[in-house]
Amino acid sequence: MAISCPEPRGYPGNLGLLFAEHAQSDRPAIIELRDPGKPRPVSFRELDAGSDALARGLAKAGLRPGERIGILSLNRAEFVMTLLGAMRAGVVPVPVNVKLPADSVAYILHDAGARMVVAEPAMKRLIPSGLRVVEFGKGFDQFLDPGSFEAIEPEPDSIAIQPYTSGSTGRPKGVLLTHYGQNWSRRILAHTRGTTGRDVILVAAPLYHKNALNAIKQGLTAGATLPLLPQFDIGRYIEAIGRHHCTVISGVPTMMAMVLTRKDLLAKTDTTSVRTIMMGSAPSSPQLLKELRAHFPNAEPLVVYGVTEGGPVPLGPHPTGKPRPPGSLGVPYPGTGAKLVGGPTPDEGELVLKNPGILLGYHNLPDETAKRLRDGWYYTGDVCRRDKNGFYFFVGRTDDMFVSGGENIFPGEVEALLLRHPAVHQALVLPFNHELKGQVPYAFIVRKAGATVAEVELKQFALANGPAYQHPRRVFFLEQFPLAGTNKVDRERLRQWVADGALKPVTDEA
Repeated sequence: MAISCPEPRGYPGNLGLLFAEHAQSDRPAIIELRDPGKPRPVSFRELDAGSDALARGLAKAGLRPGERIGILSLNRAEFVMTLLGAMRAGVVPVPVNVKLPADSVAYILHDAGARMVVAEPAMKRLIPSGLRVVEFGKGFDQFLDPGSFEAIEPEPDSIAIQPYTSGSTGRPKGVLLTHYGQNWSRRILAHTRGTTGRDVILVAAPLYHKNALNAIKQGLTAGATLPLLPQFDIGRYIEAIGRHHCTVISGVPTMMAMVLTRKDLLAKTDTTSVRTIMMGSAPSSPQLLKELRAHFPNAEPLVVYGVTEGGPVPLGPHPTGKPRPPGSLGVPYPGTGAKLVGGPTPDEGELVLKNPGILLGYHNLPDETAKRLRDGWYYTGDVCRRDKNGFYFFVGRTDDMFVSGGENIFPGEVEALLLRHPAVHQALVLPFNHELKGQVPYAFIVRKAGATVAEVELKQFALANGPAYQHPRRVFFLEQFPLAGTNKVDRERLRQWVADGALKPVTDEA
């Protein structure tokens, strides 16, 4: 069952004007939380003026529509001004992961052809010499050119923003997203999620990642207020929920699992204002969803599916209001086509998408574009299944699947099995080479507070409750998972720790 969609290119207009309806409001658009003791509200009027001043500064500096500027910074109000101001000037912002090494930052800026970089002073060391750098602070204030600015009117295929993929399967790839397509995306997100000016949306994910960018687009479109943490910190995240009476919180499942480790703080915090918990970028276990409901009694935890290239959020609530099954990614939004290909049945396979928001292509990568974008359909690389009501469920990545002794293994299926053990709080499974079977699963476990479990017990649990070939051949225990720049688990660091002998399996809890 393929769901088709029309062929619109989205909505006209400049994405940098996404909060035009609220631009003269003195209500706070952003509450910057860089200084723990001094929250700094930035009104819609101030944000609009700052975005115009940035656009004028770029024009004064000689940057022309279509040229690129890099942004290298933790979250701050000026980051948002730079994003929106660049778009208004027709200049394409390229937000860069601040946790990348200098050579990767240099690669992205070179690949994008960036004319200049706007950066935090502490990040300047990552920027290759020869590029003009405008530092947030005094240098940024001097670069601004206060006054009104008439935003350029983009063509249907004009690029609004060029984020880069994480590069987990190779070099980072620049994703070309259009003004028209992202206008469609922001409007449909704000509408279907019921976002209004009364909402308070906490943002702690990095602004160079789709999760935070979506929250900004959705929230500002609806006139909501966005408390903005410079980066994720468990204590400050929980404190912000209570202090600002947040109605929507979001992040990757790893972040939410870490929040749940601080039950002492949650017990002292009023979480009743939260109505929605949005989690994306990785599967969420039934146990995690259950715990979140217990600590956020008025909230609906939602597993949100999105890829930078694919809309970026193509799935949402059922059009007739059917309740979403636990763990479901939702059904295709109006205007989104979806089909499953290459699987064992018509209701399982690689998810392929078409909507106005999908990427125009990969920057400077025509072969990769041709491979992933065919006849307007984007091949996500994500394997999903679909139930009889049209709800989609994540199974695994085509490039995550590995073969062990002739059997196909999706790490997510093994993780879901291990999470059923009462002592397991988080689980991650990776393939490791094996001389006889090709590859075998290793498990990395964070136990629940106060719980004890040894390697042999988890192996036996997996053997008793799943196919023998899926059971982890090694089990390692950690206090918490290391995080990469997007707040996902840093898998390469785990691999390195195993190679270095830094992790030891727990074989005896006695």
